[in-house]
Amino acid sequence: MQAAIAEPRLGKALRGWTSAQGRSLLGACIAHTLHDGYTDLLYVLLPLWQTEFGLSYSGLAAVRCLYSGTMGGLQIPGDRLIRPLGSRVALVCATVVAASGFLTMALSHSFTGLCVGLVLAGVGSSVQHPRGSVLVTQAYGSAARAPLGIYNFAGDLGKAIFPALVALLVTTMAWRPAVGLMALIGLLVALALLPVLPRQAYEAPAEERHRARTGGGSGFALLLMVGALDTATRMGYLLFLPFLLHAKGGGQASVGFGLAALFIGGALGKAACGWLGGRLGVVWSVIATEAVTACLIIASLPLSLGPTMVLLPLLGIVLNGTSSVLYGTVPELAPKGDSGRAFAIFYTGVIGSGALAPIAYGALADHAGQTVGVIAAGLTALATVPMILGLRHRLGGTSG
Repeated sequence: MQAAIAEPRLGKALRGWTSAQGRSLLGACIAHTLHDGYTDLLYVLLPLWQTEFGLSYSGLAAVRCLYSGTMGGLQIPGDRLIRPLGSRVALVCATVVAASGFLTMALSHSFTGLCVGLVLAGVGSSVQHPRGSVLVTQAYGSAARAPLGIYNFAGDLGKAIFPALVALLVTTMAWRPAVGLMALIGLLVALALLPVLPRQAYEAPAEERHRARTGGGSGFALLLMVGALDTATRMGYLLFLPFLLHAKGGGQASVGFGLAALFIGGALGKAACGWLGGRLGVVWSVIATEAVTACLIIASLPLSLGPTMVLLPLLGIVLNGTSSVLYGTVPELAPKGDSGRAFAIFYTGVIGSGALAPIAYGALADHAGQTVGVIAAGLTALATVPMILGLRHRLGGTSG
């Protein structure tokens, strides 16, 4: 009897993923896994680049900004330029360009080549977030909050897998061949997206699309500011984490596993924060996670390597989990109901913050020490509290 019941359920689940709607979500998730993995594997390479090119903390942040700044700055123009091609072609082309950037880094033996590769990879990744998010939002309409959570969860899987993989690779080979393998994976993913993504993007029924676009847009600016500060905290801490682990006696493998532990916690945080948001509402769940984030970041400073590695998954839950609550709220507060432009603006703000904030934290650390830089990143999380409180009356039933 149980097998008879389970079989139709399994068939229904499989049909869901093979439908045009399910394939839209699956393709967006595959692209998000790769591109977020590309973004965060760079943290494993920072200490190697510091040694090879003699860079300071702020110099490292500026080099990484070539990728994240390009990715953030081109969100709106890149999305507008490639939108007529359709999401399928846009995501495939963007993935090829991003992989080409990593291939350029792998083949070049100069600092200039590294910088060119980072910019090229950033150009490719600039398209993925708005096109992937809109693909999911169009497919699910007013029911898009949960699928967007799955989409964001897929990104955290990439953040967990790729840094750990690169950390293992660089223990057996130089960083350039390891980056070359990442480029090859990107090209294979681009090929895989062609049969997965539907040729014609699936759109939810008109009634569902209408309901998804009736939310007010007056709180969007506040949501964007909260997202920017949340990202500044996360990227600031990630800048220092490899050096923090090295200072505690950890090697390159420890850095990779530490980052993986943080991002695995972040992936769990997508589900945990979704559960928390359903009970406390968007506002109070964000306040809770940001407060715990600040406490755990500061607590990681005096701990030895072992306890720090235990703390990192817990920190990841709140450090990364908050973002899924914020991203899921974008369609609700999209100005004029244009979720595509809203996502492009939102990602421009948060990625731009993620690119620029570490430079400020790095400059602070260069002058006042690494500990001060880490504390500054942690305290930034608390700056979101008065802003998120301003959204209480704009989110209606989801505010808590």
